Amino acid sequence: MFDLTGKVALVTGASGGIGRATAIALAEQGATLILTGRREDALEETAAACGSAATCHIFTANLGDADSEAAMLEAAEEAAGQIDILVNNAGLTRDGLAMRMKDDDFGAVLDVNLMATFRLCRGAMKGMMKRRWGRLINVVSVVGFMGNAGQANYAASKAGIVGMTKSIAKELGSRGITANCVAPGYVETAMTADLPEKVVSEQISMVPAGRMGRPEEIAAAVAFLASEEAGYMSGATLHVNGGMAML
Repeated sequence: MFDLTGKVALVTGASGGIGRATAIALAEQGATLILTGRREDALEETAAACGSAATCHIFTANLGDADSEAAMLEAAEEAAGQIDILVNNAGLTRDGLAMRMKDDDFGAVLDVNLMATFRLCRGAMKGMMKRRWGRLINVVSVVGFMGNAGQANYAASKAGIVGMTKSIAKELGSRGITANCVAPGYVETAMTADLPEKVVSEQISMVPAGRMGRPEEIAAAVAFLASEEAGYMSGATLHVNGGMAML
């Protein structure tokens, strides 16, 4: 579909779910992969799923820790030579009603989801500016647009990423760099697998498509935004939610 031969893509949260599907999709288009996450064994599984022809570099990192993020970026650029495409997919949830939510639970989610995304964008954009080409792609959530009871911290972090991405898009547009978001709805991942059946049924009832999304469907949107063909799309959010929120 798209040709990413010669491009290097860093995917955070590549251990499974949307991150793994994204890595596979980008590898299929010829990209060299940098896979990051907390578990090396799971990252190895993702690398294997990308196929024997794919070049994958694996680095563990503790997102939310600035030193760990900086070390990972430095090692990744040294190993792969450059970063052309950054996919910020990793995320954290610590759900609870706002009235009872502790500051630590609110702050931890913002540190991983928002601050880490900002720091990685900031780190990756330097090389992109020199090469005058780059793709910054941030995976957010339908929750960042609709809100969700029990997820004030998560919704705030994802909404914050959207505003941040638009600002970055305005700053970097003249340098050949695009910055966009992909906002999934309810997708079949480990995160949603733990939801009670009643909750899942209620959510699906609000989706015109009548089902949950598949990680591969989110990955396809990411692959488009990473492509040369998406060079005139920036500051946008692609909503992939089965019609749950028609934004």
